[in-house]
Amino acid sequence: MAQRNTWQRERVREALADARGFVSAQSLHATLRDENTGIGLATVYRALAGLAANGQADSLQSPEGESLYRACVSAGHHHHLICRNCGKTVEIEATDVEDWARRTATAHGFTQAEHIVDIFGYCSACTAGAGERDTD
Repeated sequence: MAQRNTWQRERVREALADARGFVSAQSLHATLRDENTGIGLATVYRALAGLAANGQADSLQSPEGESLYRACVSAGHHHHLICRNCGKTVEIEATDVEDWARRTATAHGFTQAEHIVDIFGYCSACTAGAGERDTD
């Protein structure tokens, strides 16, 4: 079932595009609440789910299990490197992962298998900053 393109959904899409990196629904809702939009948290969740379903948003789970969203930069299937400190995200190709996933699914008799791979670590800037703080 397609979602109607209401002004509320459009405003959520715009707020997501304005956000830096991945954000939670609660964080996006707080931004919209501070702007006195009157958009409820349930509407934010529905809009984000719709954006993710139609490829306009990336969705992933944080290491803590929270769903996070980001306005999609690339079309099609891709993976991410995500900084645990600042949230910097780099979209990456992972041909070896794609081949492995396909072989593994086939070997076990699975078809139409899908996967999500996101790699969490620290970007070079945050790593350098941590090194500077350690020497103080």
